[in-house]
Amino acid sequence: MGAPGCYPTSVLLPLLPLLKRNLIDTHTIIADSKSGVSGAGRSLSLTTHFCEVNESFKAYKPAEHRHNPEMEEVLTIETGQPVHLTFVPHLVPMSRGILTTLYATPVKGIDHKDIEDCLATFYSGRPFVRICRESRLPDTRNVRGTNYCDIGFKLDERNQRLILISAIDNLVKGAAGQAVQNMNIMLGLDETAGLQMVPFPV
Repeated sequence: MGAPGCYPTSVLLPLLPLLKRNLIDTHTIIADSKSGVSGAGRSLSLTTHFCEVNESFKAYKPAEHRHNPEMEEVLTIETGQPVHLTFVPHLVPMSRGILTTLYATPVKGIDHKDIEDCLATFYSGRPFVRICRESRLPDTRNVRGTNYCDIGFKLDERNQRLILISAIDNLVKGAAGQAVQNMNIMLGLDETAGLQMVPFPV
């Protein structure tokens, strides 16, 4: 059994509650994700050398990234209907962190409170998901070195577009921290055991 990786975590956590409640059109979802260089792993490659990454910002493997089918499969299983996702990852010149911006068309009649209530209810009592108010949308600085996933949104009523934003630390919530969290649950331990330490200086 494997834990979801960093990109799937940042995409699935904001989407699942809304799709389960049928609040967004399953054929209109676009995921635009930005990852720090450590998201590419530790293997040496030209594209992750400092001189290649510094002062640069680029998309890679649009619509063909290996996590795309995995995310569609999970969303389809969880919602019981086909879910299509256009996924475009980007590499940004920072060491760690992922910020994902999701775009989708809300079902007719859905308003800001419907979205807010859905997310708040779904993640009530979940220690590592924080729902951000519109006045403070997620950013990577506030999750660095932690197992949190911060989720926020903006409903663009003029264009009938829902904008969901999530932030995680790809080396904790997207990797080892999430594995420890899953292990705690499987072993009947407190879900937060070993994961609430003060993060290193940011």
